[in-house]
Amino acid sequence: MGEQAPCTCGSNEKNRLIFPCSGQANTGQISNQAAIQLSDEGYGSFVCTALLASGSESLAERARNVHEVVAIDGCGMDCARKIAEQAGVPVHQHLVVTDLGIEKNSSDRSFTKEQVESIVSAAWKGEGKIQESNSEKKVPSGGCGCSGNCS
Repeated sequence: MGEQAPCTCGSNEKNRLIFPCSGQANTGQISNQAAIQLSDEGYGSFVCTALLASGSESLAERARNVHEVVAIDGCGMDCARKIAEQAGVPVHQHLVVTDLGIEKNSSDRSFTKEQVESIVSAAWKGEGKIQESNSEKKVPSGGCGCSGNCS
């Protein structure tokens, strides 16, 4: 008999996945670096957006069963958000680097630590939270089988 996963539903611990666009422009590279830093800081797990786009059902299923999915896009093309949604993964927080005051430059991919920090800070503050109605909210089971009914 397989071992059941420990329940995390009643804990205050946030279970997040971070999908950056990782586009070729400076803003896409900022999204990638911000995802790495957020992961290093314990905010959530940095995952591969390209793998999700390739049709990985295991990653899509994992993403459907976390407390929060964060998409960090470099620009208004919203590639990371669109990839998640096309895979049936709801996005709970969506940050767009250019909307946070950083100009996109496709010919110069350089960026500063301060630019990355501004995106990291916005994520921690929840500046990209997407409002959901109570009927759309889903309580993840965490794989433990409690269906979110533990405390």
